Amino acid sequence: MLRIDRATRDAIVAHAKRDHPDEACGVVAGPVGSDRPERLVEMVNAAGSPTFYEFDSLDLLALYREMDDRDEEPVVVYHSHTATEAYPSRTDIGLASEPGAHYVLVSTREHGNNEGPVEFRSYRIVDGEVTEEEVDVVEQLPAPTVPDSGSES
Repeated sequence: MLRIDRATRDAIVAHAKRDHPDEACGVVAGPVGSDRPERLVEMVNAAGSPTFYEFDSLDLLALYREMDDRDEEPVVVYHSHTATEAYPSRTDIGLASEPGAHYVLVSTREHGNNEGPVEFRSYRIVDGEVTEEEVDVVEQLPAPTVPDSGSES
């Protein structure tokens, strides 16, 4: 299950609507091993296409270096579909290279960049196998748990 705060979900949807009719894409980073989507990073769709997205390789390299410096990993990898449902295409499945990430798709096909609802769905994609998962939108993520130091007083 993907647990995501409302502000981050709304920001992903706003990015998808703003970039329509081209596909939008980005990453939500979080602390390594936490499964907490905390830091939204909107990326530029280097393909500039309504049917395909591509991260700019230099931007992606810079993002991974930054995440490494901050002890983060991609918790959510998202993009939008502008004319089809929010389900991974064969191309999307082939490009899915983060087995621990949630792959979020937003479909703007019904209302484009106008007001109105969108499809917002999340998947796990591992070794080419797609599994849809529940999305739990919360007002705010619970405070991170602090690991027990193991010392006794």
